[in-house]
Amino acid sequence: MDTTNVSKVYHRKLFFTDYGNVAKVERCDMNGMNRTRIVVSKIEQPAALVLDLASKYVYWVDIYLDLIGVVDYQGHNRHTIAEGRQVRHLYGLTVFENYLYATNLDNFSIIQINRFNHTDIQLLTRLQNAREIHVYHKRIQPTVMHYTTIPFTTLSPIIELMLVAR
Repeated sequence: MDTTNVSKVYHRKLFFTDYGNVAKVERCDMNGMNRTRIVVSKIEQPAALVLDLASKYVYWVDIYLDLIGVVDYQGHNRHTIAEGRQVRHLYGLTVFENYLYATNLDNFSIIQINRFNHTDIQLLTRLQNAREIHVYHKRIQPTVMHYTTIPFTTLSPIIELMLVAR
């Protein structure tokens, strides 16, 4: 049985991890068609995933191999950002500017990792129960037309995913 772990959406594509029978990072269309494996080797248990929308990179955490990897949207240019003890048991992952931010399940800390200088890893803070982490900033949000400027009849093909928070 496959275990789909995390997913992110970009430009009508869904990116997700799966660590069932064969661990992998995949992408597909929003309707589930055109599944493409973009990471299939040297991966064991991908547990977090984040997209760099500007550079079109996919970052993931492998909690079995204790590493953070990166690959472009087509599955090329793969390399390791960080590995070993400093990135052990990471759970949540996000990207902003030059840094990746991750949560650590061992000590509920938040760490900052320079994604271009792989040796610059810093502990930022400890929290009681840090799991997921997200950055919300105007610069990383995709540009979209405001719904009030679009006639309702043309709105339905544009909205493909709506999230409601309670």
